Amino acid sequence: MSFALGQRWISDTESDLGLGTVVAVEGRMVTVLFPATADNRLFSIQEAPLTRVIFNQGDEISSHEGWKMIVETIEESNQLVTYHGKRSDDGEAVSLRETMLDHQIRFNKPQDRLFAGQIDRMEYYVSRYQCQQQRHAMQQNSHRALQGPRAGLIPHQLYIANEVGQRHAPRVLLADEVGLGKTIEAGHILHQQLLSGRAERVLILVPENLQHQWLVEMLRRFNLRFSLFDEERCIESLADSDNPFDTEQLIICSIDLLRRKKRFEQALDATWDLMIVDEAHHLEWSEDKPSRAYQVVESLAEEVPGVLLLTATPDQLGHQSHFARLRLLDPDRFYDYQAFLTEEQAYQQVADAAEALLEKRPVTDTEAKALTALLPEQDLTEALAAIAADDQNARDKLLSDLLDRHGTGRVLFRNTRAGVSGFTARQLNRHPVTLPEQYATAVKVSNMFGGAGNTEQQVINNLYPEKLYQQFEGDKGNASWWQFDTRVNWLLEFLKSHRSKKVLVIASQATTALQLEEALRTREGIQAGVFHEGMSILERDKTAAYFAQEDGGAQVMICSEIGSEGRNFQFAYHLVMFDLPQNPDLLEQRIGRLDRIGQNHDVQIHVPYIENSAQQHLLDWFDKGMDAFEHNCQGGHLLHNEFSEALINVLAGTGEGLNELIEQTAARAAEHNAALEAGRDRLLEINSNGGEQAQALVEQIEKADDDTDFISFMLKLWDVIGVHQDDRGENAVVLRPTEHMLYPSYPGLPDDGCSVTFDRDTALSRDDFQFITPAHPMVAAGIDLITSSETGCTGVSLLKNKALPAGTLFLEMIYVAEAIAPAEVQLGRFLPPTPIRLLMDKSGKDLGQNIDFDSFNRQLVPINRHTGSKLVSASQSVLHPLIAAAETQVAERLATLVSSAEQRMEQELGGELERLQALKAVNPNIRDAELDAVREQMSMAKAHLDRAQIQLDAIRLIVVTPE
Repeated sequence: MSFALGQRWISDTESDLGLGTVVAVEGRMVTVLFPATADNRLFSIQEAPLTRVIFNQGDEISSHEGWKMIVETIEESNQLVTYHGKRSDDGEAVSLRETMLDHQIRFNKPQDRLFAGQIDRMEYYVSRYQCQQQRHAMQQNSHRALQGPRAGLIPHQLYIANEVGQRHAPRVLLADEVGLGKTIEAGHILHQQLLSGRAERVLILVPENLQHQWLVEMLRRFNLRFSLFDEERCIESLADSDNPFDTEQLIICSIDLLRRKKRFEQALDATWDLMIVDEAHHLEWSEDKPSRAYQVVESLAEEVPGVLLLTATPDQLGHQSHFARLRLLDPDRFYDYQAFLTEEQAYQQVADAAEALLEKRPVTDTEAKALTALLPEQDLTEALAAIAADDQNARDKLLSDLLDRHGTGRVLFRNTRAGVSGFTARQLNRHPVTLPEQYATAVKVSNMFGGAGNTEQQVINNLYPEKLYQQFEGDKGNASWWQFDTRVNWLLEFLKSHRSKKVLVIASQATTALQLEEALRTREGIQAGVFHEGMSILERDKTAAYFAQEDGGAQVMICSEIGSEGRNFQFAYHLVMFDLPQNPDLLEQRIGRLDRIGQNHDVQIHVPYIENSAQQHLLDWFDKGMDAFEHNCQGGHLLHNEFSEALINVLAGTGEGLNELIEQTAARAAEHNAALEAGRDRLLEINSNGGEQAQALVEQIEKADDDTDFISFMLKLWDVIGVHQDDRGENAVVLRPTEHMLYPSYPGLPDDGCSVTFDRDTALSRDDFQFITPAHPMVAAGIDLITSSETGCTGVSLLKNKALPAGTLFLEMIYVAEAIAPAEVQLGRFLPPTPIRLLMDKSGKDLGQNIDFDSFNRQLVPINRHTGSKLVSASQSVLHPLIAAAETQVAERLATLVSSAEQRMEQELGGELERLQALKAVNPNIRDAELDAVREQMSMAKAHLDRAQIQLDAIRLIVVTPE
């Protein structure tokens, strides 16, 4: 490089500095002043990342005084350039020395950068085009939000998420039974609402003991970073805002926090798009005296457009309370309890008709009359004839119309284990052990000194004798109970005989779990992970990953009760309950860690217990009275509430009255189960599990998961950006930032790196791996790094082709058509940022539609920037007319794109509006707000499509050279 004082140069790495001036050349160093930003830069002459700026004939340039001129001739003297030409405003002949050029000149347009010699590496240019293509594909993928979460592809969950997640301000009650995934369904819906722009601010209200579980689930499964608000956080937030709820977009808090008048008023004053309420069956209501919690949720539900209520037991507080929750969702629709009961009675007729269509048999005359009566607005003659001819499409269409128009299916979704396939059996294995002398002595001493306390304390002493023993040991460092406890002896022998099996052990307390780990490690050298409430999220993820690891991982995971807080370990099927909880709901949650859809083996439940003790009595009550181990106990909470006092007396004493208690419990359980079965809303279940439509969703997402082109794209993108990649096997890649990245940082990539996987099964078993899909934030971040910068927007390549004369020129231009609109318009469904590629020959003919990018690119070879700059300078007289011709051609392509987008919009949104209008005439669950939202979306989409624009994103010169 040759530098002289006064020359104008531009930085290749910091083009936003504007035009620089050489102010000093000393030895091997050159100093460049960038007046636009008042920055000085010192460079090595040999390695300076600078490009000499010399304009060409025909260019329009600006003086630092503000006037512009068209260059006609160029004169060089003493290594400085003077431009001669005419002013653009008045045509006056003028001369302009390069030292007097406008300092604000920036080469942001691709063509300007190309002519200024700022030529990017060939791989950068290719990556930029591929990023534009990937972004376009991502926005057109209607199932991207469903594919993204770290969750199994469960048909009924995906169906509900897809059905509800695409609504405007959805207001529904999710009431699936325990283990069927209400939290995942809510997360799916939330994820879609956020990704589509339908929602930005979200409030999740949960019981206090579930806050952490929701925080973990939203982050681990959906990459959503919620803030957990308690009183302390609210006080801290006052430094940023008078209303603490205005300081974050995504908030989780307990309902108890909002019982306080001040916090409730602040939450009510904040603006929310969506509210989720978990454990909604706790919202007690009566017409005369609703609970405070119900009043809080009711007031918020009146203000928040979207509301999701979650409960596994919608009738827990009685059918009237179930009506009250529906009333929260739509008070105009569910205004009177008696009217609701009357309407419900009519659902059975609809369910019978739906069952006839589901059974895929000929429809009887009686059933045909019933269908005709239920769908009076339709002429069913042709449909019934098609069904008689075994036309499955006609059957499905009629069933869909029936479900659309009747029942509470649009506001209430409930799946039951009886109606959902995919569960394996559960088997109880009893393991009686003898009472250690040490425990017997501890009990005697406790009774002698009156240490048993009240009845509840006596129950705890009887169920958990190790706790009582430790009270007598005192604080002597390590506990010794596990050295003689016969349950520990059994556990050690069991683990030694099942060395190749993963085993989940759950105990009630964290101290018990920690001491069990010490026992396994000390006595038999068995490596176990421990999972308890005192650990951070990161520590829990690492422990869960250690357990999930097939080779070299832990054989055993020992959890405190928090082990049933939402983590799923269905890759294991042996569950050891070292002790038993007193609440049947907790028992079901423990079993539910393994007994889930996706479990491939019968779940083996092992219960070691001391014979003839309270432990055996509780086991017998759960097993013989409630059948709670081998079958899901629907009404466990009701039975527990009814018999808890009698149970406590049995457990606190010698077991007297146990048989009578078991008989009474079993009789009530049978009555309850019979009532549940009789009350099963088959119409609701049909509408909730999605049927063949749900299975089709699964297949579509499975196909998307297998897209190897996406994997190749991401690996190449990370390589171009400069992210270090280390293949660790097990479908995992470790990513680490480096000092040589193109950008200072990569959003979402931690400073110490992270492990990622593209495989869903691996992600489900390894919580410490990031699950990379097109919906993952790191994908959008990587694409944005490239497309929002100037990386790869210019290029020069050589084409070695004997069939073409040497020196033949081609100009490749990548345009992007885009219409900018608010996120809630979802314009990406119809016109996402769309790359348009033109490949012009020197006559101005576009060859791009006949020669695809990839096959053409494989024939090209890179060229160094210095030679490329010379080729561009020599070709300018040809390139300027080609760019002008391309502008005309690409404008025609834009008009075609916009027309097609408007047609798709009218077809999709217009069709949805017609469907909702037809439904509203027969189904009062259709809200006016939904219709208005579709109309508004159509109007806004049309307005923004009409303002669609196109801009040149990248440009590449290709020159034919001999072989």
